[in-house]
Parts: sequence; C-alpha cells; structure tokens
Amino acid sequence: MATVRFSLATKVPASTQEVWSWSTSIRGIKSEMWPILKITFPKEMTHIGKETALGKPLCRCQFLLLGLFPIDMSKLTFAEIEPGHRFVEQSPLLSMRSWRHERVVTASGDGTLVTDNLEFSPRFAGPVVGWFVKQFFQHRHKVLARSLAARESRRAVVGNGADSIPHH
Repeated sequence: MATVRFSLATKVPASTQEVWSWSTSIRGIKSEMWPILKITFPKEMTHIGKETALGKPLCRCQFLLLGLFPIDMSKLTFAEIEPGHRFVEQSPLLSMRSWRHERVVTASGDGTLVTDNLEFSPRFAGPVVGWFVKQFFQHRHKVLARSLAARESRRAVVGNGADSIPHH
C-alpha cells in the first residue's frame, strides 16, 4: 500500500500554552475525536507529559467508531516531545503498517497556529482509509478551533480566565 501524507493547519484564538494543554490532555484529545471516534485511555491518565517515556508504549487505546463499534487498537507511543511546542506520535496500530502524527503548536500574531502532519500506510483499503483519516483530522481541527474560541469568548465575558473542556 502507498504511504499517505497530508498536513492541516488551523489558527486558534488562544495562547500556545492553552493549545498545548488542550492538545496533550486526555479530555482535549477525546473532545477532538468525538463523536466520530471514542478513544479509550486508562482511567488515571489525564495528560501526555514531558515525563512520558519516548519510544515505549504509554498505554493501549481502543478506537470505537461512533462510540460503539471497535475498529482499531493502538499502543500509544511518542517518538518525540518538545513540551509546549511539538510532539510526534508513532504508534503501532492494527490497521496501519506505519503511523506518524506530528502536532506543532506555534505562536501566530494574536493566536496560535496548530499544524498536524500525518504520514501513514494502511494495511488495507488505502484510498478509503486515507480519505477517512483526512476527514477525521479536518473534524478534529474544527472541534479544536470551536472549543478554544468558545473558551476565549467565555473568558472575555466572565473575565476570570476560567475554562472547561467537554468530557466524553
């Protein structure tokens, strides 16, 4: 199967610290994926942190289509983490010969640019899987932008810096 590569970039009205916290929080990850996929994590896990061991599986995650149907399993593994700026996740997946997801968080004027670079080789149905992953990451970027914009507008109304991340 051919290797699929694509990048998506979205500017959000939030600081790099807020975007990094969102991008590495289990609640943020689950929120971005919902309702297309539900991902399972160990109950005690709340963030991917700088103490995460590189190159070793952090945990096993199951992916449930629409929150109901098991479609894939991952041994969540990070190859690189630059706290506050970038991570590279290279996890073994049942559905992929190879998988690499890099997220880069960069200050950009009055907000933050979030860039996801993906490179993967599906084991089967390459064109369909490639299309699905691209649609899925476009959805993730829409949720990211909407959620962080809502947090920013709540902060402007309330003026106290309080925020919340939806929990799924």
